[in-house]
Amino acid sequence: MNNNIYIIYGKDAKSMTKQLLEYADVKRYIPMKSKIAIKPNLVVAKPYTSGATTNPHIVEGIVEYLKENGFDEITIMEGAWLGASTKRAFEVCGYTEIAKRYGVKLIDTKEDRPLKINVDGFELNICSQVYSYDFLINVPLLKGHCQTQLTCALKNLKGLIPDSEKRRFHTLGLHKPIAYLNKAIKTHLIIVDSIMPDPDFEEGGNPVEKDFIALGFDPVLIDSFAAEHLGYDPYEIEYIRLAEKLGVGKTGEYNLIEINPEKKPTGISKRSSIVSRYAKYIEERDACSVCYANLISALMRLDEQGFLKKLSKKLYIGQGYKGKAMDGIGIGSCTKAFDVCKQGCPPKSNEIVEFLKQNL
Repeated sequence: MNNNIYIIYGKDAKSMTKQLLEYADVKRYIPMKSKIAIKPNLVVAKPYTSGATTNPHIVEGIVEYLKENGFDEITIMEGAWLGASTKRAFEVCGYTEIAKRYGVKLIDTKEDRPLKINVDGFELNICSQVYSYDFLINVPLLKGHCQTQLTCALKNLKGLIPDSEKRRFHTLGLHKPIAYLNKAIKTHLIIVDSIMPDPDFEEGGNPVEKDFIALGFDPVLIDSFAAEHLGYDPYEIEYIRLAEKLGVGKTGEYNLIEINPEKKPTGISKRSSIVSRYAKYIEERDACSVCYANLISALMRLDEQGFLKKLSKKLYIGQGYKGKAMDGIGIGSCTKAFDVCKQGCPPKSNEIVEFLKQNL
């Protein structure tokens, strides 16, 4: 497997992307007449400047490169996280405009028919249109994640499963199903957005100018590189270990090829500390990412307003608390049996803030 990772530095995402694709001579890896699917990270309807979503100028650069090299059957495919509208994310994040300008198709996987796939005895429900494409270009945003520490290439495929399966992934602990998902869906090319990501939080809000885009062909190797960039040993991220064991790709040494190294930003990346600062207030069992992320956001707001120091009870969240009544404060509809509970699936961050202010 190709162990090259190409990385380009700068701020003009569109031209950087085209230069990167040319430098890596990507066209020679794509069979002519291929139907190509592009999978960005549009987890929520926020512009890329929030640090939450894939920069649309990168995808625009990919589309232009493909069309200039004779590839015309191109689709952008995504499903936003639980409780969010993919169509609104397409609009807010600039992808509706890209689709109109270049004549590419948009697919909301939330509307797709699920297909049951068996991978070594592990069953997955995957959006069926995934398998109608010949070449998948995975365009993740390299950012932190409140439960898995990292989200990049491997985890980005979660947007290709239905919402019911996303909930089930959380009951299974995320790591194992993410690894098996990547064996069920072949990623052919990865282009990693690290222009302005949030290194702490998947919902954005703390964007940091990293000013680079990376390209590779092995999602496990790319995620190993991403983990190191955020200050983790790759084997600290369980789904990276599991994906390698399943034969999805390899960790280890990669050949880093730098373009425009003179534009490389100064400063050292460090592992996320913001989420861990607030996680001590939470008892979590199988919580969906959006619910957990909204709670973290609410705690950040409470801290900013000076109310967090009044919180004396633990906050409970997740599907593991369904039907259980405990002494504490429940967050989300899964904890509706608690005496004190803020229902919602998921509850909004601002609603959690007001609820907690009333119950501190």
